[in-house]
Amino acid sequence: MAACVLCRRLPRPRYLLGLRKDRTQAQHVSVEQKDETDDHKGNKEALQKQEASPQEVYRLFYNPSSYHPSVWTAASSRSQRDEDEQCLSTLAPSFWQQRNRYSVSCSRHLSSSKNTLLDLAFKDPEPERPSVSSFRKPTPPDVKVNARAFLKCRPEYASMTIDLTKRPRLIEMEEALPLLQKVIVLKGSMKPSDVCQFIMELSRLHRDKIPMVRSDQRFIMLLRYSVEHLSLFTELQLLEVLQAFVWLDMPSDHTILGLYEAELIRRANQMSLHQLLLAADLWRCIGRQVPQFLQHLYDSVRMYWEEMGVTEVVHLLYIIGEGRQCSKDLMHPVEQQLMRHIHKLLPEEVGAVCLGLFKSKLSVSEGAVTRIVDKGHSLIEDMSDFAIVNVLKLLRFSYLYHRGWLQAMSQEVPRRAQKMGVKGLMHVALACSVLHYRDDNILMAIAERVPSLVAHCRIKDSCKLLWALGTLGFPPVQSPSFYPSLTNALRERKAEFQRYPEHLLTALLGLAFVSLFPEDLITIALSPDFVKLALTSTKLELKKDLLTLDETVGLELPHWSGPRLSCELREEVAEILWKFAQSDLCQKPEVLEAESALQILLGGEKFVCKRMILPHTRSIDLEVHLDSSGQPIPVNPALHTTTPENNSSTSTHQGWGRMNLEATITNELLAQLTNNKNTTKPLTPSPTSERTSPHGVQPDDGRRRFDTGLHLTNEIIEHLTNPCSRDSAPQDSTNTLKLAIQVSSRNQYCFHSQQLMGLHAMKRRHLKLAGYRVVELSFHEWFPMLRKSRAEKLAHLHCKVYNSLQ
Repeated sequence: MAACVLCRRLPRPRYLLGLRKDRTQAQHVSVEQKDETDDHKGNKEALQKQEASPQEVYRLFYNPSSYHPSVWTAASSRSQRDEDEQCLSTLAPSFWQQRNRYSVSCSRHLSSSKNTLLDLAFKDPEPERPSVSSFRKPTPPDVKVNARAFLKCRPEYASMTIDLTKRPRLIEMEEALPLLQKVIVLKGSMKPSDVCQFIMELSRLHRDKIPMVRSDQRFIMLLRYSVEHLSLFTELQLLEVLQAFVWLDMPSDHTILGLYEAELIRRANQMSLHQLLLAADLWRCIGRQVPQFLQHLYDSVRMYWEEMGVTEVVHLLYIIGEGRQCSKDLMHPVEQQLMRHIHKLLPEEVGAVCLGLFKSKLSVSEGAVTRIVDKGHSLIEDMSDFAIVNVLKLLRFSYLYHRGWLQAMSQEVPRRAQKMGVKGLMHVALACSVLHYRDDNILMAIAERVPSLVAHCRIKDSCKLLWALGTLGFPPVQSPSFYPSLTNALRERKAEFQRYPEHLLTALLGLAFVSLFPEDLITIALSPDFVKLALTSTKLELKKDLLTLDETVGLELPHWSGPRLSCELREEVAEILWKFAQSDLCQKPEVLEAESALQILLGGEKFVCKRMILPHTRSIDLEVHLDSSGQPIPVNPALHTTTPENNSSTSTHQGWGRMNLEATITNELLAQLTNNKNTTKPLTPSPTSERTSPHGVQPDDGRRRFDTGLHLTNEIIEHLTNPCSRDSAPQDSTNTLKLAIQVSSRNQYCFHSQQLMGLHAMKRRHLKLAGYRVVELSFHEWFPMLRKSRAEKLAHLHCKVYNSLQ
């Protein structure tokens, strides 16, 4: 009997071996989650894997939605980018918000063309890291939204999308069993129409019963027969089966789906535009990455430009966004089509368009973005919270400051905040920080709402909220519960930082910007094991973040006895930063002009040193030393004797303070300064040095000579020979006033505000702690001065430098 049974077992083709794993999943019920951007599946496959293998609970795969991770194949997920963390592509247009040209990019990449704070908006995918069994299970989202709400705007969408809110009429298991039995009876005599009908009927089962059916051997046989008839299916039947797979919750990496994908690619040229868009939408709902099919769709779309209406354009942008890729040459005609129909867009369609453009990471023109946001602004009262957040994402990606929209946010966010989810609030805060837009109404609404949502925060939500509000300089006293609640949330989930160390560094830097230093978390971040883990990241550059945190601790926590970075690592990172600064920041015309003018004003190159006084702040300064009487002191006496070939090497050492930059007042120097002890008359420069003397400057183009008005008097000589401390200026043991002259930019400030952004505010604190006085050449004063004569520049610099003595 047993032998007979074995003989009757059907052979299993190799391509169906992957179907066996469904057996182990039969007892699990697939749970549909609607997150703030998840359309259909949420984490259905992750939930199944979670029960089968607890070690894999927190393996986050490529996220095709705005907020919530859907599960894709492991191979394809590693090739994608997380839309929240890729900091802004080099293809992104720089509109009003130009890059910070005066400091090494705060980004986790060296390019200063991407001034994206710490590159939090958008980041490279995290590398594989050891799973942590102590991770707690994810908390369901607090507020659920429908990311496909735009499909309800017009009936025309029905022909090219699937309505996930309307399942087919359900059947009971008693009705499904006869269908499965027919598969055994008919076997190879089934026609393509029979296979299609059986699969469609079985997809109407209640979701609780579907795992049981998927693991049934008769259903697996049915799938086998569907593959055998694949080439005989009509295009309509193919789409019907694919739609049935959506309702059957087929795993996105199921072997059979690859065969259907290949067949649809083969037939792409025979399908209509609506059929192609429907197929792309079905793949999206299944959760499978199909880049080859999408490329065929994009190639076919070019034949249908004249036939495309507003629904086709909006849905195409949705598909482009969810696919995360699109050729550059397609975006221009898509932009043209979008501008053609821009006046017809409805509120939720505006949100869908913005999200698609944001996720595609391909730039459209500034004018197009402005018109889209203008349209959204006109419909803002009717837009959902989700659509509003999507508009902010597009502004964040484009660096476009839209005054009307942002002013409207000052009213809308406080009105809506109490009903918004934590992910939406995080994106609002992140957009404001990237655009340098500080509005206390918005920040207060976020800060008051977030503490009640801490239980729903993902680890990156907490960290990015801390970063965003810290960057904008939101003071802890303004909302006493905001920072502590999120900091406690980090402590509760600190095990997750072993998998994503960049999030901990992000949070701690955001806290440091507002002078908050949770020492227990800092101890973790600077521990040798954590540093080693952070440095193993091949996709993210975390060395600069580690240096910034380490040096901040050294300056602001003098009592610190915890771990610190090694000297070798600090010097390595500082050298990397300085080499980049030499090739980029040090060559900016406004910096070179300030350096040259200061050298003329103070008497030569040796009195001005262009360097990174504090490398961890990732910016350069023009360092000047004055004695107690206001006389310049050589910052680096060896500079004027250095050969041009060795100049860069000398500057490199200056970059991180390896050299002793002190200057000692000697009797010989005093005699030279006082011109043979003549202390009753002002020092008269020699004809050969008149142009570079700090007391007189040769005028340009016959202009009247101006004098600095600084004379060496008996009082000044007395100060030189009897040093005394100045209460108004930090000085070292030699009574030297050290100035850090900064050529600032508007990027260092919140928009239309005197509020310094987080890193730059922290740098000012650190310069004072290091014994420097900051002299700022503000952008609104110095940039217009670049067009004026040298005499006017020198007069301006003279006022700036010598007013600092007061």
